Order: sequence, then C-alpha cells, then structure tokens
Amino acid sequence: MGFRHKANMRPMLQVFMLVTCCLCLELTCAIDTLRVSQSIRDSEVLVSNGQNFKLGFFSPVNSNQRYVGIMYNIPVPTVIWVANRDKPLNDSTGKVEMSEDGNLVILDGQEEVLWSSNLSWSVANCSAHLLDTGNLVLQDNLSGMILWESFQHASDSLIQRMKIMTDLRTNEKNILTSWRSPSDPALGSFTASIELLELPQLVVWNGSDPYWRSGPHNGQIFIGISHMDAYLYQNGVDMVNDNPGTAYLTFTYFNASVLTYFVLNVSGIIQQKLWSDGKRDWEVTWWSIESECDVYSKCGPYGSCNAKAVPMCTCLPGFEPKNVDEWNAANWISGCTRKTSLQCETNNSIGKMGKQDGFLRLKTVKLPDHAKWFPALEAHCGSQCLNNCSCIAYAYYSGIGCMQWTDSLIDVQKFSGGGGDLYIRLAHVELDNKKDQTTIIATTIVLGFIMITICTYFLLNWYRGSKQKCWRLLTRSRGTDPGYSKESLPKDYVNGVKLEEVPFFKFEMLSKATGNFDSAFKLGQGGFGPVYKGKLPSGQEIAVKRLAGSSNQGLQEFKNEVELISKLQHRNLVRLLGCCVESEEIMLVYEYMPNRSLDAYLFDKQKLLDWKTRVVIIEGICRGLVYLHRDSRLRIIHRDLKASNILLDEELNPKISDFGLARIFGGKQDQANTTRVVGTFGYMAPEYALEGRFSEKSDVYSFGVLLLEIVSGRRNTSFYNDEQAQSLVAYAWKLWNEESMINLMDPLIFDPQMEPKILRYANVGLLCVQEVAQDRPSISTILSMLSSEIVDLPHPEQPAFIVHQRSSEASPSKFSANDITVTIVEGR
Repeated sequence: MGFRHKANMRPMLQVFMLVTCCLCLELTCAIDTLRVSQSIRDSEVLVSNGQNFKLGFFSPVNSNQRYVGIMYNIPVPTVIWVANRDKPLNDSTGKVEMSEDGNLVILDGQEEVLWSSNLSWSVANCSAHLLDTGNLVLQDNLSGMILWESFQHASDSLIQRMKIMTDLRTNEKNILTSWRSPSDPALGSFTASIELLELPQLVVWNGSDPYWRSGPHNGQIFIGISHMDAYLYQNGVDMVNDNPGTAYLTFTYFNASVLTYFVLNVSGIIQQKLWSDGKRDWEVTWWSIESECDVYSKCGPYGSCNAKAVPMCTCLPGFEPKNVDEWNAANWISGCTRKTSLQCETNNSIGKMGKQDGFLRLKTVKLPDHAKWFPALEAHCGSQCLNNCSCIAYAYYSGIGCMQWTDSLIDVQKFSGGGGDLYIRLAHVELDNKKDQTTIIATTIVLGFIMITICTYFLLNWYRGSKQKCWRLLTRSRGTDPGYSKESLPKDYVNGVKLEEVPFFKFEMLSKATGNFDSAFKLGQGGFGPVYKGKLPSGQEIAVKRLAGSSNQGLQEFKNEVELISKLQHRNLVRLLGCCVESEEIMLVYEYMPNRSLDAYLFDKQKLLDWKTRVVIIEGICRGLVYLHRDSRLRIIHRDLKASNILLDEELNPKISDFGLARIFGGKQDQANTTRVVGTFGYMAPEYALEGRFSEKSDVYSFGVLLLEIVSGRRNTSFYNDEQAQSLVAYAWKLWNEESMINLMDPLIFDPQMEPKILRYANVGLLCVQEVAQDRPSISTILSMLSSEIVDLPHPEQPAFIVHQRSSEASPSKFSANDITVTIVEGR
C-alpha cells in the first residue's frame, strides 16, 4: 500500500512543479510590465527586458520626498523622467498601479491619486510596458495600439530615439523642462523647445525670454554652435522638418552599447553626458553655454560678442553704442545703432539719389536670430537683398540656402571656427571709411617702424636713467645711503634679485597701450591702485597696475613685487613682465589673464565652473603654494591669498598674483612677527590677525578658506549679518558637527557620484583653518590629501571665528566686505 501511495503521488507532484515553473516563468517575463490591478510599491521596480532602464521610486539628493521616475539601471542614480514632478509623496507608502480604466496612476498611502497618465478615454484591457529604449508605454492589449508614452511627455532629459517636437498644425509640443533645483524635480524656469519661426532651431527659454539658441539646422549640424561640425554629426543629432509647420529633434549615438543622453540642467545649460565604464561615472562631453557670449543677445541689437576679447562686446561695423555711458560701464543690453543711414532710407525721406549701399563681410560668426529663408541661388542672394530696402543683411549656407534679415541683428557672436559668413548692409560712406582705415593702418605701420628705429638711441638712454632711479627708490626705505653701491646691499638681497634683470617700460608706451589709462580698459581696483588692460606694439596683451596717488599702500608693495616675483618662475604664478618708474609714476606690468580673477567665475553663477574645473583650480593653487613654500630658492609667505588674487588664463588654469604683501623667509626661519598686520578680513589666520605672527601656516589658513569657498560657491563674507553663522568657516564647522556637510556643496556642481570627493575637499578645508597653527597640515601634505595619496583624513579641530569689532572702543582698523586689502594696527 505504501508503494502504491507513493506512485499515485508522483503525477500530482509533477503537475505541481509544472504549474510552479510556469508561474515563475510568467513572473520573470512580467518584470517589465504592469497589467490591470497590478502594482509596484516603494521598494519594488519595473526593469526593461534588456536591463537598461528601471521604473521605481526615488528621492533626490538632500530630499526625503519620494517621486516615481525612469532611471538608467546603473550603480549611479540617474533619473531621466519623472512622473509626479509637482506632487511628491512624503513617505514610502506610495505605489504605482494599472487602474481598471487603463490609466497608469500613482497612489499615496490613503489611495488618493497623485498623478495619472490621463487617457482621454477608458480602455478595459490595457497594460504598461517599460521598453528597453527607456520609453514607458500604455498599450491596448487587443489592438496593440500605443495609447500613451513617456517619450511624448519629456522631463529634463533627451535620450536616444526620443523626440523633442513642435507641430503647429495640432498645436502640440514636446519640450524639456529643467528641475527647479538639484533636490527638487518640480518644473524649473528653463525650457528647451523647437521653434519654427522661418527656420527651425532649438531654443532654451528662461521663462518667456530666450536664453540660448542653436541656430538653424543645415541637414547635418546646427550652424549656431561653434566647432560642432563633426561632433553633432557623429553623435547622430538630427533635426527633421519633412512637413510644413512640423519639426522634431532626435539623436542616435553611433555606438549603441554606450550610454549617453542630453539634459537641461537647473542653470539652463544643455549638457551631453556619456557613461564611462572605466570611471564608473558620467562624463560631460558637451555643453551649450561655454562662455557668457553663448547667452542670448549678450551684446544687444547690432552688437557682436567675442569671448576672447576685452571687452567682449563690440558694435558691428558701421554701428555705434546706443547709450555710450551704459556701454562703457559694460551694460550692453541696449546694443548699438547705425552711424549712417542707408541710401534707400535717405532716398525715401528726402528724394535724393546717393551712392548705392554695399555689403561688408563678417567671417565665422553665429548668424543673427530671426533669419528669413528666400528661394534664391547664392549668386543672387546679395542682389535680392540689395533690391529690398528692408533687408539689412544676408548669408548663404549650404544645406539651408539664402537667408536674409529685416529685423534687428541680434545674438551675433564671433567664432574662432565654424559658424557662417554674414554680409551686413552699410551706407557707401561707411564702406569707404573701411578702405581709408586700411590705408591709414598700413601707413602708420611703416612710419611706426621708422620712428622705432630712430628712437632706439633715446630709449637706451632712458633705460639706464630709469634703472638708477628705481635702485634709489628700492633702497631708500632700507636706511641705506642714496649713494650706495651694489656691494652695500644685504647679501641675501643681492643674491635674491638683481634689478638689472627686471625689464623697464616707458610711461608713454604704457599710456598708449592702455588708451591713456582709459576707464574702458580698467580691469579692477585694489589697495595698490587701478589695473588696466593694455596692448604693446608687438601685439602682446598686458595688465598694468598703477599706483594710486591717494593709496596708503604702494611703495613697499612695489618693492616686494620687484624683489620677489621677478625671480619666480612657475606655471601657477602670474608672471611680472617689468615695471615703470617715471614722471612720479610707479607701475607694474604683468602678463594678461583673459579670464580675470577666480571670484568673478566662482561667485557669478552665469560663469559656471563645473567640479572638474574647480579641482584643477584647487590643485593648481596648491602646487603654486608648494613652490613658494618649498621648491623656490626663496621661501615666500604670500600673506594675502584670496579668490580675487587668483587669476585664470584662457584655459582656466589658476595663477597666484599680487605679491605686494609677501615676505621672504631665510635659512631655517619658520615664523616671524610684525607690527603691521596686512591682509583681508576672513582670510587672515587668527595668530596673524591678533598677534602679528605669520608663517607658512598663515597661507595654509587662507588656502583653507579659499578651498571652502570653491566647494560651496559662496563668499566667506556672504555670511555677514547671517543668523546661521558669522562666516563660511563657522558655517562649515556647524555642518561638520551636524554630520550634514553635504549641505555645504554648491548645488550647481552637485553630483551624487562625486559626493565623496567633494566632501574630502571640504574636510581638507576644515583641517587648514584649525585654530592652532601647528595642527594645520603643510601645503605639500594638503596636496597629498587632495590627490588621495593620504587615504584616511584626520578629524579637524575647531577653527577660530574672528569677527570684526564694531564697538567704539575697538582698536583702529580698516575694513571692507569687498575683498579690499586692509591694514590693521592693534596693540598686543
């Protein structure tokens, strides 16, 4: 009986196993699909069949609210679509469900609908599928018809085979909309859409105002993007405009196995990100705004922007500033106006015939907005424009054809490569002026060469006299006799700097180079005096620092610069080209830094510095300090390290500048005292500000403050009268103790994958600003910490918080919140 019982059970067991396997197989195949009345809860996900994408709940960085989104199925959380952007859940009780009427819905813990696909009609037999393209679709199971898809309701990201489109016939648009902030996916202020006013182009809007545009598409590339001829073509970016009133943008990367997508970030910049398997992180390979010139209409109507020029805005040839005062103050919004009326306008107004207008060719420019297409051959495009008095410019571009402009020429930009040639219409007299100017320039060059040859003798005589005067100036405050000889100078001075090796410039040359020190060439103002941009006859661009007559600083700082920086050679130190001591004038001449100072980039959010660039800047400053403290033949303490004293070259490499307050340490000396405390509030080490003691660790403290500013994107002085903290250092320390250092990060550079590295840099910053100087690491140790050669970082001790005294009994001090160098004299 027992044997027969077991035999009878075997078929039942086989049936049970078969049913179980089928159920398991169905569940396995259904992980990318939700059917009617099925749902996923907060901890569950749908995963596409090829494992590329997943749908589930997530919380943005620095937020506890829950959203439902489509993400790349990779270790780094990367959300490319969000359903409930404006209605988050406050807890983890939500679920995504396929409702009986065929809609996909998000429900909270009380079964209330927070979001719905909102089909216009009810479908009984419907299911939701997450495709391996990243597209979430609702499909009628009977007909196979797609009823709704996430690709047609874009968030902030454009992935492969997705379309950003505009259809004027049906009044439909699919646009990108930025997040409100890195921690809030709600609808932000920036949108990207296809605009179909004459020639289709991609435009980023800030509210209702254009913020950036791509220029028209010629069938292969957008002609308004510099140096993108091969790049966009290889990336498969395509604008399709088959039907009138309809256009869409899509892309397909040439390597299908590589993950890449475009995103409109919270700052209104479109970035392309590409996944690096080696780094296990996203790399930004392209961004729409590389300089201020990429911002729409930076220089106003009839203005042209050149990111490599100073000033960046100029009027188009034949035009002049509409408001000269605003233009000189670098407010270019009002743009330019025509100098001379066109011939056809004059004929219409007074009935007289004049010489015919002509065209001036501008090469490699971003063509203006509002182009109109005309059916004309290239040979006839110009004549057609000339016959129309309303036409003020034309261009011909292969793949597009003849374009003409009848409105203001706006959003013109000078490119170093790419773009197109623009022919602007000018009155005949303006064209004659251009020819006359060419003749004048050629004549001036010839005469100038002759004059330089004739004046060489006089220049040599001046050079000798200038040296003698400068020697007397530099030695006067040392207590030496004006009738000194070189041998009477201290030995370390003679060995350290020989003034004969410092080039001298004539005052007249520097005056001409700076337009007679015109305010239009002024780069900034410091304690020493104003700084001007200039151009030598050789074409070399320079920065001229001129001692202000009212300055309490200057003479000592001038001597410091000549003694110190003239002998320092390092890629992260600004180079002193020479000096001028003539006609009671004292000036220093430096190499020109086209991107000016770090503070302009760091605290001006229009000039966005991404995290990788900030790392280059931080490590460059650190290497410059290592050279000053350890590697140069003179051990130098800078004493005024701050963001405004870090200059950036054309590639945004940092160079430490302004050595007017620096001091030399000799031999085994590692500390000194002074009764003249100089520097900038917020950057001065406590032992230096309060007791006059300075050392290498004083520079380390300043570097720590600067490091925290770079990480946070905030000035140390931005906490003035702030209830949270009295300074950035105090705020960082508060966050450290609360274990919430993530809140210190600049939201514009936040990236979850980079979070550990950014926190490491903030940790190093706090180690640099510790109250006791001996606790601070040396600058060479800091470099090892930043590069992770030292893996485990120590915990910082409490920093000192130095607050400016306000009472009438406080010691005399000079203070400014604008990074002006100050001198403090206090009794000890």
